[in-house]
Amino acid sequence: MRKSSLRRACVALAAVSSLALSATACGGTTKNNSGSDESAAATSTAKADPNAALKKGLTVGFLPKQVNNPYFTSADKGGEKALTELGSKYKEVGPSSATDTSGQVSYVNTLTQQQVDAMAVSAQDPGALCTALKQAMSSGIKVVTYDSDTNAGCRNAFVSQASAEDLGRTEVQLLAEQIGYKGEIAILSAAQTATNQNTWIDYMKEELKDPKYKNVKLVRIAYGNDDAQQSFQQTQGLLQQYPDLKGIISPTTVGIKAAAQYLSASKYKGKVKLTGLGTPNDMRQYVKNGTVEGFELWDPAKLGDLAARTAVALVSGQITGKEGETFKAGGTTYTIGKDGVINLGKPTVFDAKNIDQFSF
Repeated sequence: MRKSSLRRACVALAAVSSLALSATACGGTTKNNSGSDESAAATSTAKADPNAALKKGLTVGFLPKQVNNPYFTSADKGGEKALTELGSKYKEVGPSSATDTSGQVSYVNTLTQQQVDAMAVSAQDPGALCTALKQAMSSGIKVVTYDSDTNAGCRNAFVSQASAEDLGRTEVQLLAEQIGYKGEIAILSAAQTATNQNTWIDYMKEELKDPKYKNVKLVRIAYGNDDAQQSFQQTQGLLQQYPDLKGIISPTTVGIKAAAQYLSASKYKGKVKLTGLGTPNDMRQYVKNGTVEGFELWDPAKLGDLAARTAVALVSGQITGKEGETFKAGGTTYTIGKDGVINLGKPTVFDAKNIDQFSF
């Protein structure tokens, strides 16, 4: 049989002990809140064999933050397609609410009891799933997180949408091309304290130091607090304060949509360029009416594809999740970084040519 009797016994023990789990979150929402015992990725004591044959006939369970969410539907379909191609089986389970952390814990336990070979999880909370995920790993199940990570010690690898550096630098590159590398620009961010936003903005500033941007001037960073109305008003204020403004970068899906809404009904439509991070469904009308030339985000289908291929590579022994290991997935070679993080790559640019190919 594919599963040993010892593993079945471990699964049974995990299922019993899981009944004592607390349904409440056990930490904050960043990795910095994790304990030292969970600061490194959980790696196998076995040595990785990059030349090992990929196993077939596996079952990989996908557990998104929320089922029937267009973003995760797209991501998980990417995973399903990859698993079918690799000769393995896909299954999806998950809560209907994106805030049902206790529900996610229950689904982790369900997948463990069903003895799947691996699971791909988009965690609602970095710490709340840890006990259940560690029980899954102790029974021989490989755990990959995608889109939203757990504490590093609670999974074997994390498939990240894109690196912070790529997200910051490419947004500057995209806008600079649109304005001909000349003119005043502004940034419309979310909250002033948003860690991810500030990290991306730091990389934007670094990118702007390149001599090719010598005629591009960042005049202001505005904050819309990820509120549609505030972001709309901030866009209006930027254009009133800086009448020669040539472009705006908004690295937040709420902000870029609000800015596009304002620009589309103003005299600045088509004159002031707008880019940043947005979803095709939010931005489609603004691309088609000429308000926005192009914006970016990662492709969730590719994210799901890589999560599935990472899971199979782990089960097959090609990787263990240790920093520096490499493996091939879909024709691309990936290197595992610190704490078991695997970056999908540079974000996807959406424009009039390709936006109708996506729905999320």
